[in-house]
Amino acid sequence: MSFPIVEILGVPVAALTMAEAVGQAERWMDERRGALIATANAEMIMNATRDEELFEILRVADLVVPDGAGTVWAAHHLGHEMPERVAGYDLAQQLLKRAPEKDRRVFFFGSAPGVAEKAKQKAEAVYPGIRVVGTRNGYFSEADEQEIIREIRAAKPDLLLAALGVPKQEKWLKKHKDELEVPVSIGVGGTLDVMAGTAKRAPLWVQKAKLEWLFRGLLQPKRAGRLLALPKFVFRVHASKK
Repeated sequence: MSFPIVEILGVPVAALTMAEAVGQAERWMDERRGALIATANAEMIMNATRDEELFEILRVADLVVPDGAGTVWAAHHLGHEMPERVAGYDLAQQLLKRAPEKDRRVFFFGSAPGVAEKAKQKAEAVYPGIRVVGTRNGYFSEADEQEIIREIRAAKPDLLLAALGVPKQEKWLKKHKDELEVPVSIGVGGTLDVMAGTAKRAPLWVQKAKLEWLFRGLLQPKRAGRLLALPKFVFRVHASKK
């Protein structure tokens, strides 16, 4: 199934609903596709304007979903339909929720030591019957990569959630896509930290008010500089409007 594509600063973002994104990911798992899904918020898109490698990865990814109110706003501002935000965290939870029914195998890769294991425990408590067949933290050197690839391959996951941060997770997944032989891989940023309880997600009312970016900035002062990407994003999108 193909979805309408909206190019935002050159990045092809699919105009689809959460249900459609989940359905597509599940079809690829059934087909053993080897698909790479990226979750593009305003910050990632701005990074891509400066990082040619990331830009090319997003251009060739099997699916780029609109993760963030800024991405949805940009599509609307450019005159295109964009049904809703498809947040990476929520997409991951929907896929985890459905995993037991089809006996999906899931691998958690990334975050600090111990986080993936705590996220696994959380998933097993929230989604009874889920099979998290492996975990690995995101602290590694290039010398460790082949061992990690062997570990993931041996676990034979249907779904790989990589929480290495942008753009490391996208670059790592693209570089090793063929070696990994995983039906669906998704870069999920801080998802494992939120699941493990080591990071907080914005309350629902903040998400609905489209202020999750501000919540993260206030909660993590170190991110304050990164918030500057948002006004720059708005300016760039407006300037690109024809």
